[in-house]
Amino acid sequence: MQTMVLETIGEPLVAQTRPVPEPAAGQVLIRVDACAVCRTDLHVVDGELPGIRTPIVPGHEIIGRVARLGQGVTVLAVDDCVGVPWLGWTCGECRYCRRGQENLCERARFTGYQIDGGYAEYALAEAGYVLRFDQVVDPVATAPLLCAGLIGYRSLRMTGDAQRLGLYGFGAAAHIVAQIALHQGREVYAFTRPGDTASQDFARRLGAHWAGDSDQLPPQPLDAAILYAPVGALVPATLRAVDRGGIVVCAGIHMSEIPAFAYELLWQERRVQSVANLTRDDGAAFLDLLKEVAVHTETRRYALNEANRALDDLRHGRLQGAAVLVP
Repeated sequence: MQTMVLETIGEPLVAQTRPVPEPAAGQVLIRVDACAVCRTDLHVVDGELPGIRTPIVPGHEIIGRVARLGQGVTVLAVDDCVGVPWLGWTCGECRYCRRGQENLCERARFTGYQIDGGYAEYALAEAGYVLRFDQVVDPVATAPLLCAGLIGYRSLRMTGDAQRLGLYGFGAAAHIVAQIALHQGREVYAFTRPGDTASQDFARRLGAHWAGDSDQLPPQPLDAAILYAPVGALVPATLRAVDRGGIVVCAGIHMSEIPAFAYELLWQERRVQSVANLTRDDGAAFLDLLKEVAVHTETRRYALNEANRALDDLRHGRLQGAAVLVP
């Protein structure tokens, strides 16, 4: 099978031909139909996360079909349409797992980070961590939902019933979350890199109430904001835009250093909250929500051997929506 492999951190991925792997007990082999490219993949490739295993096949937004079952697997069947998200395995024993916070598991393993992911023609996954779709889906359109959608959904839930919602960094996650928030009757305010009028126009086409540069204040204070851009300097800027009692949710796995800021920006019960990973319950709830909300994903297709170009386009902001690799 063809794969794209990170052999050396900070260097381009390398094309390799590997044998198709055999699923162990409790695993399934998945024929990959599409794998979206996530900003977390960039953090892995660029060495911005701790403990990266190399060589590693990146990719954790996988859509495919079950090709083979490992011993003891009964929850899935051959040819099932499935998705493989970021959370790949948890211990089930630590204090976080025991209290329903498996996203914080002390020994968790993640797809495309410690477990070979979907930049390949086939991928292995633990059967209990795979999301099964009730019907066949469009692989390219659905792949971004496996992280941008899931983490976006978890971050949106953390904003409670906030009516005026700011989204900072209008990329793969934000354009999905905007559609859900609008379906819920919220007002969406989109913030992009200064001067990125194309993304601002895109946000308005999706129904955003307002769109502008990330260094601007919105026309009225926000009840909550979600920060998708991994830019620490935006935390005080976002707090400045949020009204009293509001919340700023930092949705990325990595962020540059947050600069010092005046306490008055945090005062009056404003909050800053991070989001870490996801749970299997998040996945199930999100799939149920998709039955109610017709989410459209903006995508650009790349061949598997174009993975480095897709990553570079994401790195330099040359995308609206999500890049998707198609083996």
